[in-house]
Amino acid sequence: MPSATRPTRIGMIVPSSNTCLEPQSYRILGERDDVTIHFARIPVTRIALDKSSDKQFDAAVMGSAAELLATADVDVIAWNGTSGSWLGADHDRQLAAEIKDATGIPATTSTLAYLEAFKSFGTERIGLFTPYTEDVNLAIMAAYEREGIKTIGHRALGLSDNESFARVTDDEMRPGSHELAAAAPDAVIYLCTNLYGANMAAEVEAGTGVPVLDSVAVTLWHCLKISGSPLLAPRWGRLLGNAS
Repeated sequence: MPSATRPTRIGMIVPSSNTCLEPQSYRILGERDDVTIHFARIPVTRIALDKSSDKQFDAAVMGSAAELLATADVDVIAWNGTSGSWLGADHDRQLAAEIKDATGIPATTSTLAYLEAFKSFGTERIGLFTPYTEDVNLAIMAAYEREGIKTIGHRALGLSDNESFARVTDDEMRPGSHELAAAAPDAVIYLCTNLYGANMAAEVEAGTGVPVLDSVAVTLWHCLKISGSPLLAPRWGRLLGNAS
């Protein structure tokens, strides 16, 4: 836990080609001066279902990044990437445990943050929106099914170059988002920490009545929750201001 004399410090391990999550995390924090975020990058350039892609998420590489973040005396460390959503939540549970064992600092990941949000808010049926290829989406859906989360509809934009994800526009996201919401899931999920889904959250919620969970916002939410800090402004999605 942070001391009373300094802000909460959040450490985040970031895919090297991600251009969204750092600026977006600070936009979500807004004017708050009680939290700072500190980043370490690891090499990630491509998302696919093959060995060369999976190798990017090696636990040893993550561990080295976590140890560097620990030297900044951070209060929580997060792998701010969604690889666990297709590699499986157990992969991320082990990763978080190894980081905590090595550094003594509580750890989470984007995938574990989503599972915690689903549990906290009673989410069982989702609409899944990603920039990924269809096969990656199918692997995500299977992994979520093992965790008791049913995907009742999904949209994949067919991209694999990680840098390109941040160039997806609101106009490209809007139709699929509304189509997914029309099936009345418990939530629409924007799954990718290099996708500007948080920009769309309030608009989609207002237009459809369906809650929206964005990867960048959810990961930050979980880090704040672990560190005992106040949660997020409702403009980034109404569920994320809920401490339940």
